[in-house]
Amino acid sequence: MAIKLSVLSVVVLLGAIGLVLGAEKYTDKYDNIDLDEILGNQRLYQKYFDCIRGKGKCTPDGAELKESIPDALKTECAKCTEKQKKGVEKVLRFLIREKADDYKVLEEQYDPEGVYRKKYETQKKLAEEGKPIEY
Repeated sequence: MAIKLSVLSVVVLLGAIGLVLGAEKYTDKYDNIDLDEILGNQRLYQKYFDCIRGKGKCTPDGAELKESIPDALKTECAKCTEKQKKGVEKVLRFLIREKADDYKVLEEQYDPEGVYRKKYETQKKLAEEGKPIEY
């Protein structure tokens, strides 16, 4: 199963961080959000997941995320702060171990043609091997 983890990791991280479109860097307003709390709480996780799938109500940061996903994927998180990139790694590792099916759902939604799967192949392999992800 060739699941491209970088796509979902960016999706979840950006949702947790609450990005602002058009900024030189994404806002750091949510950089101190507790990703462990979100990832470890099925109810919170599910709300973000449903939001970005378009299947549930979005919080303000979730709505910003949903709008920002295409740009973040296209630019390889170029507008992310270093702290956000570390958050991407955390989310990647969580998804690869715990939520592979959810990742596949989002991958199909945000990368139906497989463009980003190929683009992020190296990052996925590094995450699977437990190595630091390179951007």
